Amino acid sequence: MEPALPYLILAALLVTVGLTGLILPALPGTPLIFAGLFLAAWAEDFAYVGTGTLIVLALLTVLSYGADLWATMFGAKKFGASKRAIIGAMIGTLVGLFMGFPGVLFGPFIGAVAGEISVRRDLQGATRAGIGATIGLAIGVAVKLALAFAMIGIFIVVRFL
Repeated sequence: MEPALPYLILAALLVTVGLTGLILPALPGTPLIFAGLFLAAWAEDFAYVGTGTLIVLALLTVLSYGADLWATMFGAKKFGASKRAIIGAMIGTLVGLFMGFPGVLFGPFIGAVAGEISVRRDLQGATRAGIGATIGLAIGVAVKLALAFAMIGIFIVVRFL
């Protein structure tokens, strides 16, 4: 067995878990992907993927967090959500993880509505805030997915072409 093979297998596992983490907020998706790609480059003594590429991948990792925060704030503010609605959406997302796919899907909405009701007690406004926070979270996931696949694509192009 080639000496680097166990590290490359671990790197692939980190990238796979990282991709899962893009959907499930309990896992740090893009940092795990970056760690996997860095480990793969290290396992090959940085022969194919060097410092410049790794800096670009690190910047994309940081950018994914900024984009995620921006998307959540954008969606919530666009629909008039309060800070409590945003916090409620995040709590709803975390609680929803333990309730399977429906929880992940509806948790942010329910959390945002509950948070907004605690501020203004207006169901119509709270529903709008819930929709906005949920749309913002969905946009954030889409942006993180796009950046993650860009990271993987850059790595593959540099490594194999």
